[in-house]
Amino acid sequence: MQLLKSGKNQTQVATELGVSPAAVSQWVKAARLGGKAALEAKPISGRPTKLSDAQLQRLTRMLSEGPLKHGFPTELWTLQRVAELVRRKFDVTYDQSGIWHVLRRLNWTQQKPERQARERDEQAIQAWRSREWPRIKKRAS
Repeated sequence: MQLLKSGKNQTQVATELGVSPAAVSQWVKAARLGGKAALEAKPISGRPTKLSDAQLQRLTRMLSEGPLKHGFPTELWTLQRVAELVRRKFDVTYDQSGIWHVLRRLNWTQQKPERQARERDEQAIQAWRSREWPRIKKRAS
């Protein structure tokens, strides 16, 4: 509004501020109808969260403890399991997309578990790498 009062037209103000001329026009209309208060920034509230900040902190700790500690059969968090945990501990229900947003808010990302055979023998693998692999590699040269 100060730029307009200084003599600039709406197009010049829009260019200087990097906005559209329509935005400047809306500001002028709002100031005319509601005064200075109509131009003040308004928070975008959105839907209130179902879990408080304290509950989100508690959920983060529970997730860090792992699924086994909370009665799930494997060490893999799924959206369904997290939703079930939230339902059991906080009596709050989320669908999978809602839980996805909660996890993103907590900076938890999607991870693909590394697959390994249960019978995997790390000592045998290291022995093979140190004895057999150099011999095979040398023969290939």
